[in-house]
Order: sequence, then structure tokens, then C-alpha cells
Amino acid sequence: MLETGQKAPDFDLPTDAGGTVRLSKLKGSPVVVYFYPKDSTSGCTREAQSFSALSNEFRAFGARIIGISPDGTESHAKFRAKYDLTVELAADPDRKAIDAYGVWVEKSMYGRKYMGVDRSTFLIDSKGKIARVWRRVKVPGHAEEVLEAVKALGS
Repeated sequence: MLETGQKAPDFDLPTDAGGTVRLSKLKGSPVVVYFYPKDSTSGCTREAQSFSALSNEFRAFGARIIGISPDGTESHAKFRAKYDLTVELAADPDRKAIDAYGVWVEKSMYGRKYMGVDRSTFLIDSKGKIARVWRRVKVPGHAEEVLEAVKALGS
């Protein structure tokens, strides 16, 4: 399990905008990487909207926000357009980054067990090290808490 102070695992994933995002190329500024289960579901939509609403403040501190789920780029593009999202969405259908960050876990709903993404956020500092980890994220107030952690990195 990844912890604060460890080097963040690199990833190179396609984005909804048609390009790719490689974590190692973002050194020099903080990066917020949040993993979420599925596009256009209630919790995931609220989380993406919360990060989008604060995206200008994150940018003011030099931070990039990248949302990652197993959904494909086409699904991400529809998700972005439908909810006017401003965060970058990366597709990880092969679960390479999801597995590297240890967020593919056994879950349970209505007594049924299944595998899925544990809603988690990683704040990566300008040197590529994990500065903070949030697991089993509850959406209300989360984006604000992450923003405060980004601000603390700069002070």
C-alpha cells in the first residue's frame, strides 16, 4: 500500500481530450490524482463537479487535477460534456495505474462482493513523491480538503 513519502508510481494514460498524460512529465508542480469508480454515477459526478468548481484555485497554486477511472476515453468525453467538467480525465481500462496505486479492491453492496475502484486521492508533490493520501473518500468537502493540502505544500 502506497504511503506518504514514497515515489508516486508513473503512469501514461489516454485522456478524454485525445492526448495522453504521463505523471513523470509533470514534475515541478503538484498533481492531484483522484481515482473514482465510474463516469456519470452520483458520487463520481459530485466529486468531479467539486474538483471542477475549485480548478481555478488549484491552478493558482500550480496544481493539476487528474481523475482516473476504468472507463474509456469516449465515456470520459461524454461525462465531461454532460457536466461541463474542467478536470482532466484519464482512462485506465487495463487498470495499470489503478493497480499500481492499490485502489482495485474487494467491495460489498447489498451483501454481494465484487471488485472495484476504492475512491481515493493522492497528492503528489513537485518532486514526484506522495505528499498525502486519502482512501475511502467521502465526497462532501473532499475537494476543499485537498485544496488546503495543496496550499500547505506551497507554504
